[in-house]
Amino acid sequence: MAGTKLADLRKDYTLNGLSKQDVLTNPFKQFEKWFLEAQSAEVIEPNAMVLSTLGEDGYPHGRVVLLKEVDSTGFLFYTNYNSHKGADLKIHPVASLTFWWSALERQVRVTGPVERVQDEESDAYFSIRPRGSQLGAWVSEQSEVIENRSFLTERLAHLEQRFQDQPIPRPPHWGGYRVTPIEIEFWQGRPSRLHDRIRYRLEKTEWKIERLSP
Repeated sequence: MAGTKLADLRKDYTLNGLSKQDVLTNPFKQFEKWFLEAQSAEVIEPNAMVLSTLGEDGYPHGRVVLLKEVDSTGFLFYTNYNSHKGADLKIHPVASLTFWWSALERQVRVTGPVERVQDEESDAYFSIRPRGSQLGAWVSEQSEVIENRSFLTERLAHLEQRFQDQPIPRPPHWGGYRVTPIEIEFWQGRPSRLHDRIRYRLEKTEWKIERLSP
């Protein structure tokens, strides 16, 4: 690769620190606090997260998806049930989520079991999506091999005609998943790679807060 050697690329993190005394006792409230700060810092798509799943082949699979809701029950995203991620979650209903907010030198990792949300919840969210996104959910056979882009544009034209002047229903193959955390880690970059790591670990019904070595 041209340019600076990869081994020479490094950054010293100096913006902030994080201690057990700094964080809130509830990890969801702590996440909300950091998320609002990411929004205030104008982080591009602060709800973008790497969703990592475990495939039938035994390999981990990661991709960026968008967080659509978070509350005391977990972290919610939507996708095609027949996609690679959907197939992975059917076999191994566990996942991890990773948020990276570079402007704040922060990372959050979430780990836990995954389950589909109720149809009513998926219907409610689908109904407020832009019409183009609704059509896209019908057009794309996500993760399937296609010959060219014309396949998509032709399907789109067909579906625009099919649903002309009427509401677009949610496809039966599309809906939400909720990741219910058993562990959430908040990472704050610090100088000399001595980063601050605060982990919340669920023990029965209580969250235990621990500092981890970087």
